[in-house]
Amino acid sequence: MEVYVSERRISPRHSFRTALRVRVCRSGPDEKRAESENLSDRGTLFATNEHLTIGSAIEILLRMPQEITGKPATEWRCTGHVVRLEASASGRGKTGVAVQFDCYEILHSKMGFQI
Repeated sequence: MEVYVSERRISPRHSFRTALRVRVCRSGPDEKRAESENLSDRGTLFATNEHLTIGSAIEILLRMPQEITGKPATEWRCTGHVVRLEASASGRGKTGVAVQFDCYEILHSKMGFQI
């Protein structure tokens, strides 16, 4: 895999679609469903109709696939913050939201969640 000098990512980003449950921190219990457009063990890009701003704190629940971590798929609860907003490749007036994970917790299968 080629990595260009201008590439700033620590972890490789994968064009991987997986279901997400997204909640803006400190905004109440409302969760929105989304799908990742790309994913790494340090962040994700997803499309949404929600109005978010750069720096917004986000909580994301997802099933992290083996293709990303090299370990069997596990459920992750990630907290992070919005680092970029862009026109979504999926269209339909949605905004692409790039989130950098600040930390994550691997959930035990008994405590799993439904996406």
